[in-house]
Amino acid sequence: MPVTLQHIRAARERIAGKVERTPCVLSQSLSERTGSPVHLKLEHHQTTGAFKLRGASNAIAALSAKERSRGVVAASTGNHGRALAHAAKLEGIRAVICMSKLVPQNKLDAIRRLGADVRIVGNSQDDAQQEVDRLVAEEGLVMLPPFDHPGIIAGQGTLGLEIMEQVPDTAAVLVPLSGGGLASGVAAAVKGVSPGTKVIGISMALGAAMKASLDAGRPVQVEELPTLADSLGGGIGLDNQLTFAMCRDLLDDVVLLAEDDIAAGIRHAYEQEREIVEGAGAVGMGALLAGKVSTNGPTVLILSGRNIDMALHRRIVCGEAATATERAA
Repeated sequence: MPVTLQHIRAARERIAGKVERTPCVLSQSLSERTGSPVHLKLEHHQTTGAFKLRGASNAIAALSAKERSRGVVAASTGNHGRALAHAAKLEGIRAVICMSKLVPQNKLDAIRRLGADVRIVGNSQDDAQQEVDRLVAEEGLVMLPPFDHPGIIAGQGTLGLEIMEQVPDTAAVLVPLSGGGLASGVAAAVKGVSPGTKVIGISMALGAAMKASLDAGRPVQVEELPTLADSLGGGIGLDNQLTFAMCRDLLDDVVLLAEDDIAAGIRHAYEQEREIVEGAGAVGMGALLAGKVSTNGPTVLILSGRNIDMALHRRIVCGEAATATERAA
């Protein structure tokens, strides 16, 4: 593996004091429903509202003085950009975040408030990445991508270490799956500590690039579509160097959810768990509620983020929005 348990443990030392050690709590409602203990890893309580701060903080901390002086740039569906902007601001480093028109306004506003330079380019993550490549070539900025980077993966993997310390007998971890930075890092940590523990990637049915790539046996491009799990959108890169192979080799399964399932997860989080989560953070709950994943022992769901537009959240909770089309209305 290009990112090992040793790398992840080193990342934990590097980011100590810069990120929160988030709680992992028992869900009474889901435990009763499934007949097995179900724990919720409350990563949406992280400082920037999502797990991405772990990887961004680790990657920033590893930069040389010369690289820091040049500034950093990344494409993002929102949460990575916010995390990178936060980590860069703490270190006094310039940050440029490139995003597509599909990124919700609330995420754009949060990144701008952190002082980052925001560029809106095209209708997909791939379009935004083209602007990143231009800035690297023409202005010399250092690219810190949202997932396909060893420092990012190792940082996200620290979440897996915490899970295994908090629930040592974990039988399965359900992890949101997009470009694979979180999934590969968590899987490397979890299986490094407990090889028999299953790690299952959960994504949306609309434009799941990693699932399509795993099915094809190589990275492929998919159409990026509006979805309630907007943080899981975007491609994995046709020249993917790390996360495709790690997800292929480490994930036990990948499960796709309909938009109704994601909305049900958001509602359950609010009504039963008293937690506000975005669509990407709700996919684990959505998978259990829809019967897409069965439990066979203690199971941990990663609630990966909370950065949802609150007007949309109210509509979903009230049953007025359950699909990407309704979200855009």
